[in-house]
Amino acid sequence: MNGAGGTGGGTGQFFLGLLMMCGGFYLLLNGVVVSSSFGLGMRLFGVGGYGVTGGIILVPLVIGVAMIFYNARNYLGWLVALCSFGALVFGVIASVSLNLRTMTAFELICILVLAFGGLGLFLRSLRAGAVEEGRVAGRAGSR
Repeated sequence: MNGAGGTGGGTGQFFLGLLMMCGGFYLLLNGVVVSSSFGLGMRLFGVGGYGVTGGIILVPLVIGVAMIFYNARNYLGWLVALCSFGALVFGVIASVSLNLRTMTAFELICILVLAFGGLGLFLRSLRAGAVEEGRVAGRAGSR
């Protein structure tokens, strides 16, 4: 019976690596604090040296929606509404800030060893012929 990656073994390494990797990345992502500075008066991005705020983006959105409700086949209304909605979503995503919460160096090292050690163990278990390569190298050295 073949294990992970088609090798004669590796099933234990596969599940141990998967468990370590999932636990480590869970703890790493759990330590990330997400905040946003989005607001209607907050500058989202600049165009030509002028700051574009959320309120300025809402004006063409409202005009586009009004054009759509007046005539649903008006392509300009759809274009204005969709572009301003896209700019609004882009501005919200661009204003998101990611920070790592305060933790000790020991906690961070443990999290990184779990995450990336598990990733390495997981990938090693999937490497095809890993067990057979070791056996072949051992036989070649005994000659």
